[in-house]
Amino acid sequence: MSLVVIVTGSSKGGIGYALCEEFALRGCKVYATARRLESIDSLVNTNIEHLRLDVTDDENVAEVVKTIVEREGKIDILVNNAGVACTGPLAEMPMDRLIGTYDANVFSVLRMVRAVFPHMATRKKGTIVNIGSIGGEIATPWSGVYASTKASVKSISETLWMECVPFNISVVHLAPGGVKSNIAANFIDKFSLPPDSFYLDYIDSIMRRLNLSRSPKVMPTEEFARKTVAAVLSRNPPRYMTLGMASGLFKFLQWLPRGFVLWMMWRSFVGKPMLKPM
Repeated sequence: MSLVVIVTGSSKGGIGYALCEEFALRGCKVYATARRLESIDSLVNTNIEHLRLDVTDDENVAEVVKTIVEREGKIDILVNNAGVACTGPLAEMPMDRLIGTYDANVFSVLRMVRAVFPHMATRKKGTIVNIGSIGGEIATPWSGVYASTKASVKSISETLWMECVPFNISVVHLAPGGVKSNIAANFIDKFSLPPDSFYLDYIDSIMRRLNLSRSPKVMPTEEFARKTVAAVLSRNPPRYMTLGMASGLFKFLQWLPRGFVLWMMWRSFVGKPMLKPM
């Protein structure tokens, strides 16, 4: 019997879309989900079903999980991929945007886990994959909100890894580096600083940070999906994995003194001296 996989945030051009295709190619029954069904209608593999899912809506989450369990009798793999970008000075971030980012990036993971966990725990079998970011490992200027949400996801993953052991449920925390994706595209087009911002002199630096995901050095999404799915479907899925542009560098930087790393991040992204000592 095929493994049943649900992937959140499966819109075309993103990581979730490629993961759906790769799971399907490997014979899994995949439920691709997104807020707008038209964004996933080009997923045409016969192993892929389409469902509308808003991960910020409690009732919708419960309804989708119930639908899949009624159709398939199980959910083997949950991939919590849905999320939104958020870039800008932390001290000036509008509260509605901050709360919305946490809802989409953090609370959505908890909603999905709460809905799926009972079915996996009853069968004592399953895998939960949470998509974090290397930005959640080491903060960079202008990405404080996004980085903090991904740091939260890492803590959630580590706690779940421990608490799911009694039920034979694997938990994988995946921290991508630079991977070709459209997550920042819509945000970039809408971004601006208010005219009274204290950070107007740093707008060029902020825009460089926003456009980092468009670098030609980022990992192709298909390659990322192949390596990720192979690891998730292995006999013993890893507790943690990281891949993509700069993932190796960020892994190394975690061994260095934190003050020096933060100073280096500031110089790399801003290019101006940090007046405050390390």
